[in-house]
Amino acid sequence: MPAALSASNNLILGNTMPVRLKLRDIAFFERPVHFARPFRFGAITINGTPQLFVRVEIEVEGRGSAVGASAELLVPKWFDKRPELSPAQTVDGLRRSLQIARELYLARTGFLTAFDLHASCIGAQVATCAKRNIPALAAAYGPAEIDKAILDGLLRAVKTNFFDGMTGNIAGIDARLSPDLKETDFSTFLSGRKPLPRVAIRHTVGLDDAVEGEGGVADVRDNADARYFKLKLSGDPAADAARLARIGKELDTLGYEYKVTLDANEQYADLAALRTLVDRLDCEATLRSISSRLLYIEQPMPRDVTRQSPLGSLAGRGFIIDEADDSYDAFPSARALGYHGISSKSCKGLYKSIVNATRAAKWSADGEKFFVTGEDLTCQPGLALQQDLALGALLCLEHAERNGHHYVDGFGDAPATEAQAFAAAHPDLYADTGQGIRLNIHHGDLLTGSLHATGFATSVHPDWSALAPLEQPKSPWE
Repeated sequence: MPAALSASNNLILGNTMPVRLKLRDIAFFERPVHFARPFRFGAITINGTPQLFVRVEIEVEGRGSAVGASAELLVPKWFDKRPELSPAQTVDGLRRSLQIARELYLARTGFLTAFDLHASCIGAQVATCAKRNIPALAAAYGPAEIDKAILDGLLRAVKTNFFDGMTGNIAGIDARLSPDLKETDFSTFLSGRKPLPRVAIRHTVGLDDAVEGEGGVADVRDNADARYFKLKLSGDPAADAARLARIGKELDTLGYEYKVTLDANEQYADLAALRTLVDRLDCEATLRSISSRLLYIEQPMPRDVTRQSPLGSLAGRGFIIDEADDSYDAFPSARALGYHGISSKSCKGLYKSIVNATRAAKWSADGEKFFVTGEDLTCQPGLALQQDLALGALLCLEHAERNGHHYVDGFGDAPATEAQAFAAAHPDLYADTGQGIRLNIHHGDLLTGSLHATGFATSVHPDWSALAPLEQPKSPWE
């Protein structure tokens, strides 16, 4: 029996055993996505942006060939917020990141594990992108999307699902990129995963979203009975405090218990401005509804300021990093500054999410709480949402931001037949409302049962014939 075939059988039987593969091809496509409502976060308002689709062809040792897929929005001004760049230029930076990653991945020959491919390319990816003036967070986008598609193909080839594959460490995740951990930390963490059957949505309230009345934060037709809310901050303590007081007053009318998180998207200039906001949360009666239900504050300061600013006494409020998470050592560095959490986003890399969740579990064993959160900037119904949702369920993240479905009309610009195919394959996730296929939210939760399908959380792929090739990036990345 070939070694890899034996390995795959061991995997299905529940033993830990990576499976090796060769990459044959990587292709990129995109589709426009028009938003149903504007989404304002930080210093930008988005009314639409392209969605990326990745298609890989692989040969799996002892298992033959397979095709894998992934998807993600190409979001402007999040991965790279430099003011001198236009939104379109930052999207082109992501396209260039993809192209650089493709060249690096396809240059690897011979049979390797999925994590071998990632680990052998990520350093060169960041270095090559840096020479092209692409920052590390944007550099990671290319490998992140390719890795998801490779994993999808690998799981299909061995005829297993994401949850069983990852608890068996089919990708071969090890400690080479995280020397603070041991190999046994991964085997202990992964083998002990019991994926959640449902994940609560965290309803995002953008800076331009209505607070009161129809379409406001307490409108159940709009918030889908959410019990968790993610509230965007502007960076102005006085304006943010006034708006949070309004939001708290509305949420108190829901008639059930709720929790909130705050996200500044790097808009607080420094610790002094942040302290002003926290002092108001601690002291003002009009903010008690928010402060008493506040789980954590996300990425308050710019990523560069974050790295130079220990939180000190502010750490007790529970802060997490998001945009500052641009390397495998970002979480340990943030921990030293007083941060207790870090976001999981498949657009930043699923392997990094797993590494950080392993760290959080290990560090928390000593009594102090460290955690990973589910933050979704770029997930649309279909591949992107399902793969990120599955990752969160594997990591046992009980709630996750799901702003993607909120700002786009169902499957957006996707052909109706494609949306119908996803709905037929994943009826617990989607429903036909009479006005198109929409996310099917069950009393504020998303169900994960159909994500146990063979492959990376999907039974179907997009209609490749309905997609355009990835646009060539323009200056300054030509």
